[in-house]
Amino acid sequence: MIGGRVVPDVLAAVDLGSNSFHMVVARYSHGQLVILDRLREMVRLAAGLGDSGRLDDVAADRALRCLERFGQRLRAMHADSVRVVGTNALRRAKRKRWFLERARAALGHPIEIISGLEEARLIYSGVAHTSPMSPDKRLVIDIGGGSTEVVIGEGFNPLLLESLSVGCVGLSSSYFDDGRISEKRFERARTAVRLELEPIQEAYRKLGWLQAFGSSGTVRVIGDVIRRLSPDSPRITIDNLRSLADRVIAAGHVDDLELEDVDAERAPVFPAGLVILLEIAENFGVDRIRVAEGAMREGLLYDLMGRFTDEDARVRSVRAMEQRYHVDALQADRVEATATAMLEQVESEWGLEDPLAELVLRWAARLHETGLDIAHSKYHRHSAYLLQHADMPGFPREEQLLLAGLVGGHRRQLSFEALEDLVPPWDRLAEFLIVLLRLAVLLNRGRSPQPLPEVRLHVKGRNVSLELPERWMKEHPLTLEDLEQERVYLKDAGFRLNLNRTPPETALKTP
Repeated sequence: MIGGRVVPDVLAAVDLGSNSFHMVVARYSHGQLVILDRLREMVRLAAGLGDSGRLDDVAADRALRCLERFGQRLRAMHADSVRVVGTNALRRAKRKRWFLERARAALGHPIEIISGLEEARLIYSGVAHTSPMSPDKRLVIDIGGGSTEVVIGEGFNPLLLESLSVGCVGLSSSYFDDGRISEKRFERARTAVRLELEPIQEAYRKLGWLQAFGSSGTVRVIGDVIRRLSPDSPRITIDNLRSLADRVIAAGHVDDLELEDVDAERAPVFPAGLVILLEIAENFGVDRIRVAEGAMREGLLYDLMGRFTDEDARVRSVRAMEQRYHVDALQADRVEATATAMLEQVESEWGLEDPLAELVLRWAARLHETGLDIAHSKYHRHSAYLLQHADMPGFPREEQLLLAGLVGGHRRQLSFEALEDLVPPWDRLAEFLIVLLRLAVLLNRGRSPQPLPEVRLHVKGRNVSLELPERWMKEHPLTLEDLEQERVYLKDAGFRLNLNRTPPETALKTP
């Protein structure tokens, strides 16, 4: 037990990458994570995205069969807490809800789609937690199938993060699609990568680092190849990368690479991965790159463990947003307390027992006024926009959209249009959370330091009954008027709000 919460015995992380799917299962023991099992399958999801951005049936079927196998292993190992994330390929995919729903059924757990910067943060965390502690700044490079993440950090803290829209699968499709390799194709691919690096290389060189690490399969395989070809100089250096590039070009085709460590699955994307790493090394001035033990899946495990301690990255992001946008913390406290008290009364009837329901309601209560820092008029829309588009470390895309949807619906005319793209069941459950947030904000509109009386809430389907002491309602006519207007707003959204007065002799005051 840590911080009053029990850390699950077995945790698992699943990384649905653009090239490969990875799963790692670990046991929490004496404050440490002990790896129990690892699985990896080359799925090449990004290769299944057509020009329209839709995932083709062949790639989808390949992915779902893999997830069924992963799901069987998770169930056999009795994993208590599992986090599954999708990266670049699923970020880019259009009309993907059908796939996400089938993937959830196959795996037995929902899939979160994370932003590129969140991917970069998790990658850095995985490397930092599995590398020797050092006070020096370190550069971390991760070449994936659909994107490349470049991070400078210190200790466990990332300082500069970037996710580039170039990966070994996409670059292969553009320049080595038929498997042929020539000097001209290689140089064209290098130019494409150089253009991606140009806007960021000045900032990275200026911040600087003393150690450079490469994580995940592409860098690991390149490191294995170099060690085998150059046993007297087994490190990944610019000179060794250049020599390897000459050898790859001379092969002329991916089928003729004759590199023992590059299997048939890896060969089609190996030249592109080499191009990316070589360009980063040359443009950033990286003399030596170490192969890291950890990667994003390890970062996911430590992030998941952090949610049971005082290290939840999402909580830190919420606090940072409060400070950045000068949120009235006392008012946020009041709204949060009222909203969670009402949630406790209705969570069973409305099916809101999932721990995320309480968390996102608390965060929405704390951040619903962020937009006031921009303008008072329509501030709820400003708040929603900020929460939807801000970089919020720790938040997967779905949770961030859910949070923005709650905040955007917390006042005035109510529309659920922003919830339509949420993954079930949150597209439906979010409506109930919005009602709770609206009532909590409304009851605390006076911003009084005096505590509210006991608020009783009863629900049956979309019928909502709110009970308040009769005396209090008489003493707060403006709130009563707001509640009458809220009836109209909720009725237009398919809810029915009933206002009931608790007689004085039965009214109970909040301690």
